[in-house]
Amino acid sequence: MRTNVPGGLRVVALTAGGARVGDAPLGHGEHPDDVLAEAGWLAESPAFAAVRDDGALELGYHVRALDGIRPRAGEARVVQRDPDVGDDEVGEPYQRVAAYAVVRSERGLLLTQFNSQTHVAGDWGLPGGGLEEGESPVEGVHREVWEETGQRIELGALAVVQSQHWVGRAPSGGLEDFHAVRIVYAATCPEPTDVVIHDVGGTTSDARWVPAGRLADYRLATSWRGLELLDEAAGRRPGAG
Repeated sequence: MRTNVPGGLRVVALTAGGARVGDAPLGHGEHPDDVLAEAGWLAESPAFAAVRDDGALELGYHVRALDGIRPRAGEARVVQRDPDVGDDEVGEPYQRVAAYAVVRSERGLLLTQFNSQTHVAGDWGLPGGGLEEGESPVEGVHREVWEETGQRIELGALAVVQSQHWVGRAPSGGLEDFHAVRIVYAATCPEPTDVVIHDVGGTTSDARWVPAGRLADYRLATSWRGLELLDEAAGRRPGAG
């Protein structure tokens, strides 16, 4: 399997006090919630994402004991297929881990726009991107935000880990059995500046500070629609601000 984290992914279960009570691999296409549930744990909130000395990337979750019937081993979620992909077509397995941030400042929310190198050209999303080999999510998100927007940020809590699995065609035309793992942090920018895209030739066509009340004017990529942290930052949910 092609991956940008050759050491593999591990899902770690933590008690409220931080004690480790479980550790299991996250296979291609799997969701951390499902891995924990199979072991008898209900994921309550993500705790950390860090690279071990052996190169494995750990995704830690605060958990509690799962009530009721555990899912059957190997029970899988439905794998979506792009409309032009036949049921009998088999893609190359590719697991890509990326880190992003919901960045707030006195100038608003930081958004980036995808260019024609992607399937979502013109859509907007969060600054961030794929990890380099051996890079931690924290290192990766700082690097990506700087490359795509020229901003220096301060990271807050790990907000959510998304896991999405589908079969579709890469921009190159090759068919991929794609597993996206997106690690999303809350962040602030104490000294916001005009954006500068340093990663010339990358997938970012534009980047902007967007006033929180204007977020609805920007068409978000499907990955970020309904993201709770982003909605809160835009004042769309009670208690936001």
